[in-house]
Amino acid sequence: MVTIEEALRIVKDQKISLKRESKSLGDALGYALATNTVSPFDVPEFDNSAMDGYALCGLCQEYQLVGEVAAGDSKDISLQDGEAVRIFTGAKVPQNTTAVMMQEKTSVKNGTLYLDEMSKIGQNIRKKGGQLTEGQAVFEKGHLLNPPSLALMGSLGLSELEVFSRPQVNIITTGNELVKPGEPKTEGQIYESNSYAICGALQQFGFQYHQKTQIKDDFEATKAGIKKALKSCNVLIVSGGISVGDYDFVKQSLEENGVNHLFYKVFQKPGKPLYFGRKENQFVFALPGNPASSLTCFYVYVLPLLQKLSGYGNVGLTTYQFPIKHGYENRFGRPSFLKAAVVDGKAEILDGQGSSMIQSMAKGNALAFVDHGEVLKEGDLVRCKLIS
Repeated sequence: MVTIEEALRIVKDQKISLKRESKSLGDALGYALATNTVSPFDVPEFDNSAMDGYALCGLCQEYQLVGEVAAGDSKDISLQDGEAVRIFTGAKVPQNTTAVMMQEKTSVKNGTLYLDEMSKIGQNIRKKGGQLTEGQAVFEKGHLLNPPSLALMGSLGLSELEVFSRPQVNIITTGNELVKPGEPKTEGQIYESNSYAICGALQQFGFQYHQKTQIKDDFEATKAGIKKALKSCNVLIVSGGISVGDYDFVKQSLEENGVNHLFYKVFQKPGKPLYFGRKENQFVFALPGNPASSLTCFYVYVLPLLQKLSGYGNVGLTTYQFPIKHGYENRFGRPSFLKAAVVDGKAEILDGQGSSMIQSMAKGNALAFVDHGEVLKEGDLVRCKLIS
């Protein structure tokens, strides 16, 4: 058995080889850049107006209107002292422009522009290179592409981006008692739900599963199912069958398929019977069958590896500290990830902390970490990983 810290270190220290691919700008959301990016030109490329108004030459109270410049106009205009042009947001300012005055503070009569107040030099002008200069670093390799990132890449004229490929994930659920939702079940059976939680968690962070399989608690079937799944994935996630019961065949089946275990069992609650193994460049997580345990282990251990395999610069959920809404003492005998709700900047440990209880997790939005024997008073800071 290993500690939480040891298990996380083993996961995060795995040596990996990253694959690259080209993605169109519209399909690159959530991927990590595989190269450093520099600006190919100044941004903006020219001085332009920050708003609709009038481009002014000189500091005057009145100006003679001599034309108009719309966004996208390429004509070259040069102003003389005391002249102004109507201008629109994003339009290139004429040569010799002193300032741009917003239209709300102006009036026009018989071709003369009157200002309600004096302008200031450089007012409302976006200067050439004010955001980026040619050759300036934009993003480092490993940067996670979010919507603003895509907008910036688009503004640089980049239609194709070199990114790190995401890992291909297969999922296996085990259990004689499991029935697919929507199908009839008999007494003693339950509806299978873990695969939907895992698939949802994958999608939540931009990943997809390749294959999803359900297997009965049978050694040969489990061994064959794992063998087949390993043929088409980078990461295999198995739910259930990893404890020490008479019908738990996953660990033995993994070993017979050439998977070398890196750790088995973690001193934590929930999710003590957690398995992590490797076969060459493939990785396997065998998660406990209880729904809350399975999903907790995904957020804490599986997600960091998926992100590492995707070339992210930082991996894992960020830990925040929030004042606890009420006193709490960990009497579980192990360090615990507890279902919690963070509301208005305060953390509440929820009822229903059993490993099989998913309702409280569904109503919460965080995992609060409380160490073995730790006693928290109202207002004490508790460490939380936000999961939604």
